[in-house]
Amino acid sequence: MEEKDYQVGTRIEHSKYGEGIISQNNTLTFKAIFVRGGEIEFSKMSAEFTVLNAPEESADDGQPRVSIKEFEKMLTFVLQKYNAIEYKAELGKKWEGGTMILQPANRDLKPKEIPVETFFHKIVMMRDRLRVLEQNINSHPGLSDEEKVNMQQYITRIYGSMTSFNILFEDREDYFVGSKL
Repeated sequence: MEEKDYQVGTRIEHSKYGEGIISQNNTLTFKAIFVRGGEIEFSKMSAEFTVLNAPEESADDGQPRVSIKEFEKMLTFVLQKYNAIEYKAELGKKWEGGTMILQPANRDLKPKEIPVETFFHKIVMMRDRLRVLEQNINSHPGLSDEEKVNMQQYITRIYGSMTSFNILFEDREDYFVGSKL
């Protein structure tokens, strides 16, 4: 199998992760940062994607024209634009170290205990994925404005159904908000 080598800053398209940028070139592997997948490390021997745009090399030293600092700035801008940089919501202090106990109606059955932090993390992941879904719907070229609005209404109702979990969040800015009529 042929070993591939790509410069830092090369824009690529991967079938699973979408568009990304090579961020690190190591001896056997390189890392790429994708809007849909975050940072992924690939073996140089088995990398499967298409090069969209390779950075130009300067004639004098063979290095990319964009400095690492400039590259980091551009990458941060792109990731923020598409909400790919995850914001970490904080669990309310009173819940830290707590346990959720799910007790079946039949007392002969054993209750299930779940750390509140684990449950909270799953709620936040769901919220973040709903936000990505919203962005994908709003930017989808094949949907009409009416279809986008209809799908957005379902997502808003989901947020409304999840407002019961707002007690777990430390900050009100992180709360789920449904439709306000």
